[in-house]
Amino acid sequence: MDKLIELPSRGMVIFVGDTHGDYDASRIIVKNFIKKKDYYIVFLGDYVDRGFRSKENIDFLLETHKKHKNLILLAGNHEMHPVIECSPSNFWSSLTEKEFEYYKEIFMKLPLAVSGNGFLALHGALPAINNISDINNIQMFDENWTTIIWGDFRDRDGEYLGNSFGRPKFGRDYFTKIMERIGKNVLIRGHDPTAPERMFENRCLTLFTSSSYGPDKKKIGICKLTEEIKTTEDIEIISLGVQTL
Repeated sequence: MDKLIELPSRGMVIFVGDTHGDYDASRIIVKNFIKKKDYYIVFLGDYVDRGFRSKENIDFLLETHKKHKNLILLAGNHEMHPVIECSPSNFWSSLTEKEFEYYKEIFMKLPLAVSGNGFLALHGALPAINNISDINNIQMFDENWTTIIWGDFRDRDGEYLGNSFGRPKFGRDYFTKIMERIGKNVLIRGHDPTAPERMFENRCLTLFTSSSYGPDKKKIGICKLTEEIKTTEDIEIISLGVQTL
């Protein structure tokens, strides 16, 4: 299975941040967009843990994906708990041994990134690659895999800024260098609720779509695939809050 998914230059794309068991948010988003012509829904990972409806959330998304290939589910660090433990892990601890193996097998096959007209979307941070196609060569547990699944950005100068509890951190200089190499303008990611929503002169968008972080973090992004995304201002941000779309 390809680790990188290329979107066409037509239609619209919906970006959904970490949902962490927020089944209601996932259901509302799917209900409103899944059947629209040339709409793609990209979930950025972390479907389980934290929230109380993790199993409902991921089962709903997996079943929807079977029927609608315009729903794209990327890998997050909480899906990788069986190989690199994370906390909290209340979803995983609630499973039977058979269920544990079932979800592990599915999650290990999830793609890592989505590429489109001017943008790249993934869960954590940018891998140290020379070309966008290099993502397909990333192997589980290598440095680039860990960066995508666990990496964070800080709005500071510098490249590698150290490692905190297994999470590598990178600065503005690293971000700029990699984005220039792969020819992208904007990165859309989730993973780090402490990061500013927009960083690096509106070139990095950090998105969350889970009530676990409060209503101000429950947002989605929408943009046209027909037009090159040049800054995060080209992505419309919609707050879900406690309302439905």
